[in-house]
Amino acid sequence: MNTREVTSKYRFNQWTEIIRECRSSGQTISAWCAEHNINPKTYYYWLRRVRADACEALPSLSDGKNPIVPVNIPVPTVNTDHVNQESSDIVVRFGAATLEIRNNASATLIENTLRALQNVR
Repeated sequence: MNTREVTSKYRFNQWTEIIRECRSSGQTISAWCAEHNINPKTYYYWLRRVRADACEALPSLSDGKNPIVPVNIPVPTVNTDHVNQESSDIVVRFGAATLEIRNNASATLIENTLRALQNVR
């Protein structure tokens, strides 16, 4: 790696941290930039570069390496008149997030949700 590449990577990493700090501050971007003597145009330039890099790092959904796994849901054998219709048929917990899916969810919704969950870290 030459000096130019190292410098570019260093700046990119610096701006990634600056963007994280700004976003976690609770302030508007313009107020935060004014307080830290940063030109908002410069901030948005680096924000665009950081976002583009993050998008390129995501795995492609169309490469065939992320197959959808079929889930067989057994049909209840009890009288469904007494079953709470608001209860979820599938509950997925991922850290602090909880995903609840009901039997009447469309196959498309379930498929898209599972695809999205593959990219959660």
